[in-house]
Amino acid sequence: MMVNRRHPPGSERGFSDLLVSRPDPAARAEPDPVPLYGFQPPVGTPYGLEVTTVEDFHADHDDWPWNPPRPGRATFHYLILVTEGELRHDVDHVMRTVAPGQWLWVRPGHVQCWHDPSAARGPFILFEPEALRPDIAHQLAPVISHDAPAVLTPHPADASWLEQTALQLLDEHRALGRRPLAAHHALRCSLLEALLLRLANSPDVAQAPVAAKNASSANNADARHLGGTPVYVRFLDALELNYRELHRVDDYARLLGCSVRTLSRATQAGAGTGARQVIDQRRLLEARRLLGHARWTARAVADHLGFTDTANFGRFFRQHAGLTPAAYAARQAAPDC
Repeated sequence: MMVNRRHPPGSERGFSDLLVSRPDPAARAEPDPVPLYGFQPPVGTPYGLEVTTVEDFHADHDDWPWNPPRPGRATFHYLILVTEGELRHDVDHVMRTVAPGQWLWVRPGHVQCWHDPSAARGPFILFEPEALRPDIAHQLAPVISHDAPAVLTPHPADASWLEQTALQLLDEHRALGRRPLAAHHALRCSLLEALLLRLANSPDVAQAPVAAKNASSANNADARHLGGTPVYVRFLDALELNYRELHRVDDYARLLGCSVRTLSRATQAGAGTGARQVIDQRRLLEARRLLGHARWTARAVADHLGFTDTANFGRFFRQHAGLTPAAYAARQAAPDC
C-alpha cells in the first residue's frame, strides 16, 4: 500500500470523518504534506465497503474541505456516479467535470480535491482494495491502475445497467440486519465486483495508456509467476512500498527473489515497457503530486524521493516531464486548490 493509515484503532467515526486526517506525531519533518485520509466507516459497517449518496454526504457536512477546497489523499477507492447535476473534482491537480451518466473514480494515493458538490446527485461508493478478491483485482488491473482515467463514460448499452446495479448496491448496503451478515456481505461484494467489471470495459479504459491496458496481461505465461502470483503484480506492490528508497531494477529483483532478466521480461509483458521505466514513472508521478502542493520545493521533493541532490532531480524531471520542477509547480498552481 502506498500510504499508511493514521486513524487510531477503535475510533467510532462514521463516513462523515472518512477523510478527516489526524496529526501523526511520528511523521517525518517534511513540508506540510497533503493530508492522508484513512477508511473509517460507521460502527457496524462490515468489510471495507461503504455506500451512500452524494446528496446525503453533502447534507451531513457543512465544514467539508470544499470550503475552501483543500487537497488530500485517500488509502481507498471511491466511485461516484453522477445522475443529476454536475460534479467538479480535482484528481492529481487536474480539475475533472463529471456530467450525468459519468463516473468519477479516485484511486488510492491520488491527490484529490473536492469542490462544492451541492449541485450533484448520485450513488457514492467507497471501498478498500482488500474488499476485492485477488482474482477479480487482477481482472480489474487496467481500471485500478494509477494512470487509468479518472472520469469514465460507460458504453450506452451499459449505462442503465450500471446505474441500476449501483442503486441495488446502495439498497443492499442499507439493508444491514435484514438478512444474515455473511449473506449481506456476499451480496454487497458480488454487486460491487459486477459493477466494477462492467465499468472496466468502458470506452475510456480501452483508450487508456498502454501501461494501464496491458497491466492485466501480467497473468500470462510470459510474465512468469513466483509463489502463484505474477512477478509483475508483485513488482508493482513492492514498488509502492519502496519507491522512495529503492531505485534500481536489481534492487527489486533481489527483493522479489528473481533474476533481473525474469523481472524485465515480466514487466515488458505486463506494462509494455522496461522495469527501469516503470520505476522512473512511479517516482515522476510522486514528484508531480508533491510539486502540485505549493509548500513542497524541488529540494524537498528531491530529498523525499531519494535523489542525491536537487540538480539530479531537476535533470530527471526535465527529461521525463519536459519542463523544470519550478515551471511545473507554477503551471499547476491554482488560487482555489
